[in-house]
Amino acid sequence: MARKGIVARLARALLLLVLGFFAASALAVLVLRWIDPWTSAVMLESRIEAWRKDDVKYRLRQDWVDAAQMSPHCARAVIAAEDQLFVEHAGFDFEAIRKAAEHNARSTRVRGASTISQQVAKNLFLWRGRSWVRKGFEVWFTVLIETLWPKERILEVYLNIAEFGRGVYGVEAAAQAFWHKSAKRLTRSEAATLAAVLPNPRRFRADAPSPYVQRRRDWILRQMAGIELPEASERAPRARATN
Repeated sequence: MARKGIVARLARALLLLVLGFFAASALAVLVLRWIDPWTSAVMLESRIEAWRKDDVKYRLRQDWVDAAQMSPHCARAVIAAEDQLFVEHAGFDFEAIRKAAEHNARSTRVRGASTISQQVAKNLFLWRGRSWVRKGFEVWFTVLIETLWPKERILEVYLNIAEFGRGVYGVEAAAQAFWHKSAKRLTRSEAATLAAVLPNPRRFRADAPSPYVQRRRDWILRQMAGIELPEASERAPRARATN
């Protein structure tokens, strides 16, 4: 009987822990609809990685700017490059997932099918790597983000936390680092070049694009003409989160 009592208490504690996680994560995502995050899980992991390697040259650059302070080409470029059904889907592109699964079953080169919403979920809240546990958390946070944020907020956060070069996060930091201008002044070609390096921003360079990046940039430019942006919704004024 004593053993059953211990098991019952452990089960209750585990249930409370799970419910607490669900409630806390939902509250965190809801708050970030209005408060701009000052960092992300990926940025923190990069800082820790540089510290562990004693990389004194590593510098993390990220300057938050609201969507109104970005060139509209930025949004069109990343949607064209990463998720052309962004406005239509509810967080997951199941056709892309099916095609990626078929490709990965017959190829050693892994193809992803993450939407912009999924990328926000894992970059903002999760660690790097591949595992079913991480994928489960990614699904949960993606559902929360799609439920609690309007589409333009998802896009705004993505454009501020995506990595565009080693230690360069967000379109404002990228614009300043590569072209010495603000994100507001980025041209169509520059925005498309930033989007072109997203598959591997630590290998590809926006300021010195390889032939592959140039070909991808040109393809993105052609795709941008038909890209629909999410409609703006009225929201309360936002604040910047501070540490």
